[in-house]
Amino acid sequence: MTNSNVLKDSEIELVSHARITAIGAYVPERKITNADMEQMVDTSDEWIVQRTGIHERRAVRDGEFTSDMCIRAVEDMRANYSVNVEDVDMILVATNTPDVPFPSVAAIVQAHFGIASTGTLDINATCAGFAYGLHLANGLISAGLHRKILVFGADTLTRVTDYTDRTTCILFGDGAGVVMVERDMGNGAFQAVTLGTDGTGGKHVYRSGARKELHGAELVGEGNIVQNGREVYRFAVSTVPKGVAALLEQTGGTADQIDWFVPHSANLRIIESICEKTGIPIEKALYSLEYYGNTSAASIPLAIHLGVQEGKVKPGDNMLLFGFGGGLTYTGLMLRWM
Repeated sequence: MTNSNVLKDSEIELVSHARITAIGAYVPERKITNADMEQMVDTSDEWIVQRTGIHERRAVRDGEFTSDMCIRAVEDMRANYSVNVEDVDMILVATNTPDVPFPSVAAIVQAHFGIASTGTLDINATCAGFAYGLHLANGLISAGLHRKILVFGADTLTRVTDYTDRTTCILFGDGAGVVMVERDMGNGAFQAVTLGTDGTGGKHVYRSGARKELHGAELVGEGNIVQNGREVYRFAVSTVPKGVAALLEQTGGTADQIDWFVPHSANLRIIESICEKTGIPIEKALYSLEYYGNTSAASIPLAIHLGVQEGKVKPGDNMLLFGFGGGLTYTGLMLRWM
């Protein structure tokens, strides 16, 4: 059934009275190198790097959870920016690996910092979650409902990884990133958005739970991540270039006006293919997979944080963020950095 009231991306007029004012990140100290992976499954450093671009990934220690990483990310942000969290009026945490089903990770973060009065919400859009969170934050602030929002991308994927599956266990790591999004009536930074879902593809990448079947496919994995890499690759390299084109159409810009392209850090070969199809030079791509692995919702903020630390990302830069993953779901954003 076709709904004639649904807007096409080219018809969306994005309103923005919000901008990012600070960023923080945290990754656990423990490293899982490719040499370590060689001791777990039949693989090699050369095979992993050639197919994914990953050299190592980080893993939480016993007793360390997603909320702990979020808290450390806020501490990193406060150490580097003059921001207060005491007056935050909404906390959005993009994650598919909460400490417990409830209370939310956002509520645990609120309790730790003793924020007196704030909304708290976890978002599960897997690898598109952080971009989704930014879109929601801009909407809530621009609608006049909130003034100051913390947006996290955080996951502990090593806890839901099958380390007997050589095709997936080489990919995943843990980490967290956070940004502060604040109201700014005269300097809104969000320029364009595109998002969508192909729910029929959910059977290609999932984490099993109570349900044992989805769209005619048996769900396996006993609570761990299960992924059809070929199908996910096909989804990414066909969907993201179309999304990039939709964002450029909304802004009336061209690929050479993008200062930094920040896709989900799933696999370097996927990023290379997307860059080739979109005409965005790979040198303009920021990614965090090389030493952090695929961290799902955390991969985009971690990549931006690395870019800031390395002196690449500057205030005023035009950035194109694009998350994609389980669902199959995607979210792309054009924004001006700070």
